[in-house]
Amino acid sequence: MKIFFRILSFFLLCSTTSWSQKNNAEIGLVTDNDLYTSSKNDMYYTNGLELFYRHIVESQNPEVAKKTVTFKVGQYIYTPRFVNTPEISIMDRPYAGYLFGELGQSLFFKKESVFQADVRLGYLGPNSFGRQTQNNFHKIVGYPKLLGWEHQIQNALAIQTHFLYSKKLFRERNNQFTDVHFRSEANLGTIFTGVSTGLITRIGFKKLTRIYDSNLYGASVGSNESEFYAYVSTSVNYQLYDATIEGSLFNNNSPVTFDLVPFRFNGEAGIKYRKNNLNLYYTFMYRGRELVHPTNTGYFYGSVGISYLLNTKNKANKKP
Repeated sequence: MKIFFRILSFFLLCSTTSWSQKNNAEIGLVTDNDLYTSSKNDMYYTNGLELFYRHIVESQNPEVAKKTVTFKVGQYIYTPRFVNTPEISIMDRPYAGYLFGELGQSLFFKKESVFQADVRLGYLGPNSFGRQTQNNFHKIVGYPKLLGWEHQIQNALAIQTHFLYSKKLFRERNNQFTDVHFRSEANLGTIFTGVSTGLITRIGFKKLTRIYDSNLYGASVGSNESEFYAYVSTSVNYQLYDATIEGSLFNNNSPVTFDLVPFRFNGEAGIKYRKNNLNLYYTFMYRGRELVHPTNTGYFYGSVGISYLLNTKNKANKKP
């Protein structure tokens, strides 16, 4: 937490002293934790951290307003609800860590639709250092050591793909303060395989920025516009496979695994803000019940993001 607030202070200082007219790149971090919603809520997806760098690249497609490439490294940590006992019979979710590197590409079209695709390589299991990360964090903040990591999901190679498509609905209405988008996502790989679809709505505290210049999907690079809006998203998810719950596709050596609940309802609500070079957001996430166990339930967590726009010499699309 101290490191996060130091980084936030640095970005705030930079945003007040430097404002580039051509912000073609972006660096940032995203941190997820159930502590961001409740100090007593410690369940399931317990911590996540992503560091990313994004920049604009040239596109030859006349329908594309902006094309970006993103490099990312991240770590996700999952635990059962009760972490003060090593008893397998008490666990209502496996312990699991997931460490990865990602390369992604986004196409932002002039009609305000979006297509994103990315590939991840990494590890699930002890090679992800999830146990060490969480125990060290608990030691720093004075929380008890977690008991049960010895039963975590075992090592599995992560080769993962993700695809997203979003389309703006009711474009003819031309409402400057609200809009609605249809969004579908698909995951395919050795860690997650599933699809989801739903709607996302932006509600502006000021005039909304077009999607190809908005931070909703990471398109604020190359744009100097400010933003301040709330958003709400609901979706239905069908999950075919989840290695953090079921173990590896290629072996059955994980000591604790469960069957999936395939159909889930997911929701999120948050606020996003951009001024000059600085992007900030907070999101409340809800995830529906994921596995078959008498005490397993839906859960929620918070996500905090911060990024800073940079001026580079990268050749990029002109704004339409």
